[in-house]
Amino acid sequence: MKPENVAHYLRKNPQFFVEYAEMLADVRIPHPYENRVISINERQMVSLREKNRLLQEKLHELISIGENNDMIGEKMHQLSVALMESNSLEEMLNRLNDSLRENFSIQQVIVRLWFLKDSPDNQQRPEFTPVSETVRTAVESMAKPYCGPHLTDEIKQWFGDETPQLQSFSLLPLRRKHTFGLLVIGSPELERFYPDMGTLYLERLSELIAGALIRLGCWNIEAQVHELPRS
Repeated sequence: MKPENVAHYLRKNPQFFVEYAEMLADVRIPHPYENRVISINERQMVSLREKNRLLQEKLHELISIGENNDMIGEKMHQLSVALMESNSLEEMLNRLNDSLRENFSIQQVIVRLWFLKDSPDNQQRPEFTPVSETVRTAVESMAKPYCGPHLTDEIKQWFGDETPQLQSFSLLPLRRKHTFGLLVIGSPELERFYPDMGTLYLERLSELIAGALIRLGCWNIEAQVHELPRS
């Protein structure tokens, strides 16, 4: 008789366990983790303990995720306050860089902005370095932040001497109706930013920064609309 036939019979005839209860108490089966035999009842206890252990691990994992989300939420709040208190574009960019490095442990961060109003101050910071139309068009087409190991050669050059050490990146388009900038984060850890990771907090970060930038009113909207990529 095949094992599956026995299993089928026992499922269809549960009365068997009542009529042969003493026999079942004498049955010995291999222990799943030790080199010995145990009773069916003991085997059930082992299974229950294993299920309980897995449930405890899952619970601890969920608690850890919740605590981590709380910490990220608090850091996002602190960044929001810092950006909203900024009275100039330069002050806002300084606060943004400081917060990302100190609170989020992001050491390699690049910001590029375009369609700015003409101003002598706009020529003094790396954030205002001209960006090619190719990059601007690519950023305009992004529906959400990119995470992964690949960058265009132009964007890689923005990191300078640090480029060879960086293994993963995240690209966050900065936009309100139209795209006017890009935030690039680099990490020496290959698994820090990967293609299938969730991007909810990255999207919120992008929206927060874009909103703070728009509030300062530094953009030439007419030039932006005129230079929008043609489909």
